[in-house]
Amino acid sequence: MLAKLTTKNQITLPREVVKGFKGIEYFDAVVQDGRIVLEPVRIRPVAADLAGIRKKMERLGVVAEDVVEAIQWSRSSPK
Repeated sequence: MLAKLTTKNQITLPREVVKGFKGIEYFDAVVQDGRIVLEPVRIRPVAADLAGIRKKMERLGVVAEDVVEAIQWSRSSPK
């Protein structure tokens, strides 16, 4: 099946391809071995409170120093 790349860099996927992904609106796109690979993503809200954010950071292995480095990096990047 062909998928067309438009002039706006959008890809139209055939109905037969996406019909197995009911309820999925987002796909994570990566390049692997010269191929575009799409993986379905379900968006789930993070607990809005500080405890929920800290719990997720701990689960992901993010420590305070990582946050400090990220802030420094973002502030030094050319805009």
